[in-house]
Amino acid sequence: MSQPRPAALQLCPFSAYLETALAQRFEVIRWFTLSDSERTHCLHDKAPRVRAVISGGHVGCSNALMAALPELGIIAINGVGVDKVDLPFARSRGVRVGTTPGALTDDVADMAVGLIISLLRAIPAADVYVRAGEWLKGEKALARKVTGRRFGIVGLGQIGAAVAARLAPFGKVAYAGPRPKSVPFEYHADLLSLARVCDVLILTLPANPATRHLVNDAVIDALGPEGYLINVARGSLVDEVALIAALREGRLAGAALDVYEDEPNVPEALRHCPTVVLTPHMASATVETRTRMADMVLMNLDACLRGDPEPHFNSP
Repeated sequence: MSQPRPAALQLCPFSAYLETALAQRFEVIRWFTLSDSERTHCLHDKAPRVRAVISGGHVGCSNALMAALPELGIIAINGVGVDKVDLPFARSRGVRVGTTPGALTDDVADMAVGLIISLLRAIPAADVYVRAGEWLKGEKALARKVTGRRFGIVGLGQIGAAVAARLAPFGKVAYAGPRPKSVPFEYHADLLSLARVCDVLILTLPANPATRHLVNDAVIDALGPEGYLINVARGSLVDEVALIAALREGRLAGAALDVYEDEPNVPEALRHCPTVVLTPHMASATVETRTRMADMVLMNLDACLRGDPEPHFNSP
């Protein structure tokens, strides 16, 4: 008699490509579609067979769910963020946390540059202007120049370095981080110092308890009424209440955001603010990158099922 296939909990939607491949390996339980009572019944019935949790970086996996799965071997994250996973707790249970490092770098860096140009040149508003027939009534208001701006990058890791390389032809680049690196950009140990000397502040650092609301009133005021904020990292890095107030009061020229504190719930004040550009956490959302990410997730899962070390992981 054949053994039943291992089970896996899927905590959020994925591409058809990844979901098809998961179904070939596991009995996939689409956890995000279940009610509370259905989840309780599912754990009672199938918890001992669950070998894997597959999730997104913005969802992660709770300690309570990990604790309810005695045979869990891996949390496979379709992304690079592990801020929604308690790594020490996972380690204590022998659960590895696989990610997709490097796969997102180009797309996220491209997105950051695209958001900067879209925001300063008011491209989304110009599109609406033409579609609404407003051009027939007269010229649109002038936008702002991108070339010659001073760019500040917070977090010069793999993605931050890729953003810096793309922005260097546009203007001066500086960065802030825990330590200086061997790069041709000016280093600032203090975020306020960086904010004071740049026109555009770009966030590319990981989220964790220490970086929550890193961008607050003080940072916004240091950036100033001619400054712009770009976030392609995590929504928790920015105090959205402070950001909304600064935009409303003219203490900040504008913001371009791909991530939010309570996704997909974007505050109405941001949605109706004319000086912001908003996108739905799509920095890595290209066919090519999502396919590469899916392949890396599958590599991690296959290695776990074989009992081999995962090729891409954050936690032993």
